[in-house]
Amino acid sequence: MLGQAGLAGARIEQQPCAFTIKELRVTDFSEMREKERRARELMQREGLDALAITNIGNFAWFTCGGSNYISVATETGAATAVITREANYIVCDNIEAPRIADEEVAGLGFEFRTFAWHEGARDALISEIANGGKLGSDVPMKGARNVSSELVVCRQSLTAAEIERYRWLGKNAGECLSLACREIEPSMTEHEIAGVLDRHIFERGIVPTLTLIATDERISKYRHPQPTDRKLERCAMLVTGARKWGMIVSATRMVHFGKLAADLRRRHDAVARVDAALISSTKPGARMGDIFRKGMDAYAEAGFPDEWRLHHQGGPTGYRARDFLVNEGTDALVVENQAMAWNPSITGAKTEDTIIATSRGPIILSETEDWPKLEVEIGGVTIPRPDILVR
Repeated sequence: MLGQAGLAGARIEQQPCAFTIKELRVTDFSEMREKERRARELMQREGLDALAITNIGNFAWFTCGGSNYISVATETGAATAVITREANYIVCDNIEAPRIADEEVAGLGFEFRTFAWHEGARDALISEIANGGKLGSDVPMKGARNVSSELVVCRQSLTAAEIERYRWLGKNAGECLSLACREIEPSMTEHEIAGVLDRHIFERGIVPTLTLIATDERISKYRHPQPTDRKLERCAMLVTGARKWGMIVSATRMVHFGKLAADLRRRHDAVARVDAALISSTKPGARMGDIFRKGMDAYAEAGFPDEWRLHHQGGPTGYRARDFLVNEGTDALVVENQAMAWNPSITGAKTEDTIIATSRGPIILSETEDWPKLEVEIGGVTIPRPDILVR
């Protein structure tokens, strides 16, 4: 059953970032101790004497939201956290050391090992810290064993502090999409629409890692529509990947000017049902391949059995847009407090939000009260999905 809820004409006032990084980051240091525990358990299992973390998502995870990157177009940061059985270190050049010490890891107990930017001595310093022992790394490093997949497992179950930060990010990312969809007008180019969305994102201290915009026929033609100079006539799809404290919220919204065509209404109702089937099945202990199968079945029941073949359906998220893409053969199990981002699509229509799977039911991070919703009933449970905003 599909039912419409929400106020299509509602407006929300833009709010600046309500918290500073310090206010939503470590307060009692229990989160940092938990990260250390998980990292050292990994080291124990893998027989490692030191662990080097350079990937920007993993670095943000271990430092409770710290940033080690310069350019957003990379997954390898400019600083490395090195964990031994007794201490934690930051290895970086003299350019990055002051900012990272002051703004990213202040008070967390890291010892800095710094080298001159022109020396390129990172690996030598890390090897020195390892003191001839076995070293693990999440990026290619001479003499180190790659343990990137093991670190993904370490960070799957979010702590209470991470969930609090993620809730803030999801709420604000959703509000930015809502503001942009209510601000744009026909005749604007997709580039201009992207500028409106990203302005709201940046103004809240969030960094867009992905901005996809499609208008009118481009919504049906392309699943990953990079913005162009094509001008909006009646319909627009806005997609964001919004990052703060290393965590990423993925969400999609659609806005239409004038009455919806019956075929678009049918397709959007169908994809909302697929999305609800995926979300309702995402429970701790569930096999991800079985969740994917539920989505495939929902596509078929809605009358679009082959649409899942045209685009991936999403997967686990958190400190990467997707840790991996789920398919029917994925044996990984959902864990308590794991973030997921499903993104089913039916040609011309798409829904997407970032959620956290809990034993009490899913937390939909990026939904907002002002956005019109479809209430989809699945197995006696009602899952709200974003409708198309009609203006």
